[in-house]
Amino acid sequence: MAKAAVKQEQLSPYVGACIVLTTKHEKSIAIGPPFEKILGAGVLEYVVDTDKLGTFSGEIERKGSALDCVRKKCEWSIKNTKSDYALASEGSFGPHTFIPFIPSNQEILYFIDKKRKFHLHVTDLYTETNYQVGEFTSAEEVKAMAEKALFPSHALIIRPAPKGSGGPVFKEVINEADLEAAVQECLKASPDNKVWVETDMRAHVNPTRMEMIGRLAEKLAQRLSCLCSSCYTPGWGRVDIVGGLPCGWCGTPTNEIKAEIYGCTKCRYKETMPPPHGMQTAEPGCCPICNP
Repeated sequence: MAKAAVKQEQLSPYVGACIVLTTKHEKSIAIGPPFEKILGAGVLEYVVDTDKLGTFSGEIERKGSALDCVRKKCEWSIKNTKSDYALASEGSFGPHTFIPFIPSNQEILYFIDKKRKFHLHVTDLYTETNYQVGEFTSAEEVKAMAEKALFPSHALIIRPAPKGSGGPVFKEVINEADLEAAVQECLKASPDNKVWVETDMRAHVNPTRMEMIGRLAEKLAQRLSCLCSSCYTPGWGRVDIVGGLPCGWCGTPTNEIKAEIYGCTKCRYKETMPPPHGMQTAEPGCCPICNP
């Protein structure tokens, strides 16, 4: 069996470690359990105003990419605490990359191991999200949207429409009375007599997003539990894929995965592995010649 397919049968290198999580929104609720279970590591929150790097509601625009932002959060922990290990999360919301009419949630988790001198991030795209936005003219319309957005277990943000026209902004709206009051005040303040409503995507008031962060935390913890077969640095995992699996009928390369590339976070050692599907050839239905 190839080395890359073997998980190291030894204690996690992070057993007993304290990993500092930069967050304002209680994300250790989701991240802590998989890190404890898989790595034997504790996650301690470093509570800081991460809104300085941008807000979902738009008062502060995020500068740079989501990856730039989450790396900065991690670097704050390294700079301002004595921990050797830092962790941060960042999410983005909008239409799905390949299916535009479906909303999606892209999450990133970024990890810094100062002791071993490496950075590692993992990302995933989820369709399990309540993300919605819209303009409405009445409380009845807002309530219909709120029900679809899983209110009141998931909070809403209410403001006058059009968005950016000024006036009050109500965040973390989480009960019927506050919803009614916010809608009426924003309707009065709107130049168009409309209200702008969006789902509050901050993790502490959005259980669906918190669950997705937990899923990604498990993925990162599993990756950190695997060591490079050359230098034994944590974080060994898939870094690339190779397309071109040949058609089973005519041998033409297809878009199906032919191999996976596993690599180290530090020494850059790599190994080529068979894909998980285990197929030697692709189905003719995937072939540009047999199924044009």
